[in-house]
Amino acid sequence: MSLDAYHHIARRSEPGAPLVFTFHGTGGDEHQFTGLVAQLLPGAGLVAPRGDVLEHGANRYFRRTGEGVYDMADLATRTAKMTGFISAHRAANPGVPVYALGYSNGANILASVLFGAPDLFDRVVLMHPLIPWKPAPNPALASVSVLLTAGKRDPICPLPLTQALADYLREQGAPLTLSLHDGGHELRQTELDAIAGFLTPGA
Repeated sequence: MSLDAYHHIARRSEPGAPLVFTFHGTGGDEHQFTGLVAQLLPGAGLVAPRGDVLEHGANRYFRRTGEGVYDMADLATRTAKMTGFISAHRAANPGVPVYALGYSNGANILASVLFGAPDLFDRVVLMHPLIPWKPAPNPALASVSVLLTAGKRDPICPLPLTQALADYLREQGAPLTLSLHDGGHELRQTELDAIAGFLTPGA
């Protein structure tokens, strides 16, 4: 486990506020969701790692050989690395609720960590993930609240795969909220509203 396994932004939580991990999409960086977190959760801590794989100059968290075709061995290696990174930061912030949100490629690496180590998180937001494999069962997912968002006409993350992921999470007993909009791979205001409600329950 290493606090510095990735180039990242880190700031500590104010008392009573959560620690939020953010994971950017392909071509994004560690700054992609800092403003959103500050807006939704003032006082929250932040850990935002930059993907350490370059695809034609674009930051990513793992390699792929084509659109929607993952290098599964590389994904496994980088999932283990990210799990260690998250574990180290969680250990450095004992007793603090841990939230995480990821978009597109960031949602994919976050989901891959979640499938194997759900105990690292209290709440997880997966925005437009593409999971083209069947994850192994893990009943410990029942302890994590998950918001899954997607576009019904997303050409990158087809709706049947989104629905398959939702079915898998429900089968594991995870408290799941599914929020779909009528568009494609873009983030829409209805989606951001759903994220705000999910990360600030009872606000």
